[in-house]
Amino acid sequence: MKRVRAIVSGRVQGVWFRAHTRDQAVALGVVGFVRNLPDGTVEIVAQGEDARVDSLMAWAHVGPPLGEVSGVRIRDMAEDEDFTTFEVHH
Repeated sequence: MKRVRAIVSGRVQGVWFRAHTRDQAVALGVVGFVRNLPDGTVEIVAQGEDARVDSLMAWAHVGPPLGEVSGVRIRDMAEDEDFTTFEVHH
């Protein structure tokens, strides 16, 4: 089990990035959240089995069809709270 925080940059706001991230996470059985940040990036916090979280992070490097990802910064996090779902924060 692992938890990561990723900051995704590029053309990632206004292209349904959060909704597509939620769909990918749910399909993979990953919990956490995704949200837009004021600087134009998207933050993903994902928790689950290592391979599933890794798959979500691999998808984040590509993003949705209308998006254009220029970078993804990922760091491991402590599992200090339990998520039960994957949510889109506004």
